[in-house]
Amino acid sequence: MPLLLIDLDNTLVDRDAAFREAASRFLTEHALPETELDWLTTLDAGGYTPRQDVARSMIERYGLPESSVRRLLDDGVAERVVLPDATRRALIGARANGWTCVIVTNGRVLQQETKIRSTGLDRLVHSWVVSEAVGHKKPAPEIFEAAAATAGASLRDARVIGDSPHADIRGAIGIGAHSVWVSGGHVWSEPEYRPTWIAPDAAAAIRVGIHGTG
Repeated sequence: MPLLLIDLDNTLVDRDAAFREAASRFLTEHALPETELDWLTTLDAGGYTPRQDVARSMIERYGLPESSVRRLLDDGVAERVVLPDATRRALIGARANGWTCVIVTNGRVLQQETKIRSTGLDRLVHSWVVSEAVGHKKPAPEIFEAAAATAGASLRDARVIGDSPHADIRGAIGIGAHSVWVSGGHVWSEPEYRPTWIAPDAAAAIRVGIHGTG
């Protein structure tokens, strides 16, 4: 069966929107100005800033107990992510067309699996792998190999879908797979390599991936 390897954060679910919502609630709860939201989202950098660095910077800036900051970073995003209906329908359509769908995500197991289960993705995909569990992060080939193995599939017919040029698209190139970049309205700016196709969102990317046109 052909294989779709799909990113989670800011691909299947809008992780950045969930973080902004959680951060806004955090500011309100601690009587901090809403103007701090831009600082927090810049610090977070779409989840790419190491969690311990985010926590340290927040504790230093706000003088709050570590437990308060950890609550935001451990649970805030996972509690708020949602799966768009269009993406849900696209996954169902991919499976109906004979595709094996596997989530491949960098991050911590507890947070990523909470997102997968709370959104119902666990019932829509065949399996998933999280970098913390397999000991490799995208774009390393090993995490994609582990993902294929969970579904008993081959990377020979794999296509990679994701929003990160480095983690997802470069990762696809590393395993010799076609790729779909989820642009989110951005323009591709990496001069050294390109995705096979570009789509505006996950639902469109899944359709492009299974039909091979875009």
